Amino acid sequence: MTASRVVSVAASPVHGFSKPALDEIRLLAGLGVEGDAHCGETVKHRSRVRVDPTQPNLRQVHLVHAELFAELAARGFEIAPGAIGENITTEGIDLLGLPRGARLAIGDEALVEITGLRNPCAQLDAYRPGLTAVVLGRDADGKLVRKAGIMGIVIVGGTVRAGDPIALHLPAEPHMRLERV
Repeated sequence: MTASRVVSVAASPVHGFSKPALDEIRLLAGLGVEGDAHCGETVKHRSRVRVDPTQPNLRQVHLVHAELFAELAARGFEIAPGAIGENITTEGIDLLGLPRGARLAIGDEALVEITGLRNPCAQLDAYRPGLTAVVLGRDADGKLVRKAGIMGIVIVGGTVRAGDPIALHLPAEPHMRLERV
């Protein structure tokens, strides 16, 4: 079993699609990734701001599992960390299987609480035609499966770097499945 760890970190001060990989990012409690366009107490995602700019920012940190990139490569899509807009690329942890409220202790300091699933959007197809369909699937019951990562809020700030370990802390049961946020 591979230990859970950070593969890559990324941030961008502008609302673009991809984020450049960095040596480190700084998570700020209650805000998100320092210097990232989505950092703040209230929602920063442009389509959500148009609906209600006062809603809380449940999308402060975007995490994607590196295992998704291997799956995408097998389907003809070469995707590098940060390319689909995530701040933290992980390895060895089933992000999509986490319950709402799970907490990830990342590195020596940071703590991120999982709020929900990223909803894949048409920007994926603008980046690579056909990518949206590949990151959407169906489970055994026919329910939609969103594979484009998860979102979280920063509970405790800290510096995060590639190679940092990730420890999982599950909330009390009953666990609630992740929904899109």
